[in-house]
Amino acid sequence: MKPIIAIIGKPNVGKSTLFNRMVGKKVAITSDIAGTTRDRIYQSCEIGKMETILVDTGGLQYGKKVSLEGDVYAQTLLAIQEANFIMFIVDGSLPPTIEDQHVIRTILKAKKPYICVANKTDRKSHEMEIGEYYRMGVENICPISANHGTGIDEMEILVEKMLKKLGYKKEAKPVVLKTDKERINIAILGRPNVGKSSLLNKLIGQDKMIVSDISGTTRDTVDTEIDWNGQKFLLKDTAGIRKRGKIGRELEFWSVLRGIKALEESEIAILVIDASEGIVSQDSHIAGYIKDEKKGLIILLNKIDKLSTEAAEELTHQLQHKFEFLPWSPIIMTSALTGKNITKIFDLASKIHKERNKDIDQGELKTIIAEAISRHAPPRSHGRTITMYSIEYTKKDPPTFIVTVSNPELFHFSYKRYIERIIRERYGFSGTAIDLRFYKKEEGIKRETHHDRMEKGKAKKNALKKGSGKK
Repeated sequence: MKPIIAIIGKPNVGKSTLFNRMVGKKVAITSDIAGTTRDRIYQSCEIGKMETILVDTGGLQYGKKVSLEGDVYAQTLLAIQEANFIMFIVDGSLPPTIEDQHVIRTILKAKKPYICVANKTDRKSHEMEIGEYYRMGVENICPISANHGTGIDEMEILVEKMLKKLGYKKEAKPVVLKTDKERINIAILGRPNVGKSSLLNKLIGQDKMIVSDISGTTRDTVDTEIDWNGQKFLLKDTAGIRKRGKIGRELEFWSVLRGIKALEESEIAILVIDASEGIVSQDSHIAGYIKDEKKGLIILLNKIDKLSTEAAEELTHQLQHKFEFLPWSPIIMTSALTGKNITKIFDLASKIHKERNKDIDQGELKTIIAEAISRHAPPRSHGRTITMYSIEYTKKDPPTFIVTVSNPELFHFSYKRYIERIIRERYGFSGTAIDLRFYKKEEGIKRETHHDRMEKGKAKKNALKKGSGKK
């Protein structure tokens, strides 16, 4: 599982600026006004070669609080509680304040591994302020400037090193092919109040989950094991995933994050969509996250009993259009109320499980890709020719392919889609994302020839002659 890293500190020390710098895009709103970040914001983030979940938080403020400040404070304490690792951010250009001392005590009391990041340290004169934190018992202080990007690489090296000591690894080990008797983990995801708990109740034949018309009833992930035709399944019912701007109460964000963790622990996701409400942007957002996590996916249009046949057909066309980035994902029209088509979930999940764990002949794969390249070579980019050297099927669950090219940064996304289409046309992988990774070919060390040595000797003699001539 990915380690969760929480960015903690008092208001206005640059937490969101650092968050944006680390994830490589502007996700968190940054401002000089203290308290701009009210809700916790999460994003997958690669530190070195280690995948993590980075969480931005509101500033920790102590003393008497108004309602909103109290919510932010409670959310940040939850962030500390749920995190595997903490990045404690301080303003390194100023001496520690009473609020900094309170934050330090809170982190030390939580007994979580941490580093102290001294932001805004652009000058050597700031070393005195950093020294004050050492005297307060703080260890592992990294001076950086999140605004200018200085010190970020050194900080990430230290974080990666500390995560490795905690047992987290850079890359997952290849997955061994599972037998049909082993359990298949399935995460049930979707917006609030789309019928996820009702679906689970119908699948297991009992009212294990609380079903309510009030959005957000399910806050924790709940696991249920089912045996279907000799195959074991573990179903993970999760809280509804709202739009980021609507995650405002102190428990809801971590309900969402637990849902994301449930997805990480699962092989396949069921995305439940309320057919009576149609398809909204948040449905696409959740589907995109499932695809990014390289999971198997079943799209389930629930409450289909509320639609006419014509309306159901129109909705299917809309879904295919809005989810055109998921042409490989099967769609089931269901009703958790009547039980229509819900047992198809198990049959589809078993098929997707086999697709994710299939064997491929490496020689045949290379031949197929070589033929595809001969028919349609990679397009030139910025006047430069791009070469594709090799492809290798490296692991299962998810199906992972390593492609070696001359310059991955210049490889156009449309050609990546072309390579994926060729792979799917031959091998299927129906119902699952595939992980297609592009790496630069490592250049070999150039051996020094006899001619090179002779030329180097001549250059050295000429340099000596010139030196003696000056004297």
